[in-house]
Amino acid sequence: MAEKGKYYIVRERAVPEVLLKVVEAKRLLEIDKTLSVHEAAEQVGISRSSFYKYQDDILPFHDETKGKTVTFVLQMQDEPGLLSTVLRTVAEFGANILTIHQSIPINGVASLTLSIAVLSTTADVSAMMEKIEKQKGVHDLKILGRE
Repeated sequence: MAEKGKYYIVRERAVPEVLLKVVEAKRLLEIDKTLSVHEAAEQVGISRSSFYKYQDDILPFHDETKGKTVTFVLQMQDEPGLLSTVLRTVAEFGANILTIHQSIPINGVASLTLSIAVLSTTADVSAMMEKIEKQKGVHDLKILGRE
């Protein structure tokens, strides 16, 4: 009986180095069509067998999100304009906001749950989340799910 695949969303810092190198080798192959798998693997410092072993098991988050709904939650300071800045960032990257829920702030911190539709024209979702996370007043951002 074939094993069903389970998927996880993890931060880059939790991913083993070999898998990150596989992603980099795949990027090199995409950019330079004349490059062989052996050459790309050698450039990033992994064996060709490692590349083939993991190539179908890891994809950058943004490669798999087009046409999907992504829901994330963030903890943020209760500051005028911060919610507007977060929503503006989502709009800048071309995602469609589906739902917004902000809790009543407790001790000056509110929880914001945001569901977005990632369109074919949406820019890199991981870059969008990184930009939101770096906003002054945003404490934490976690992806709750993807449909």
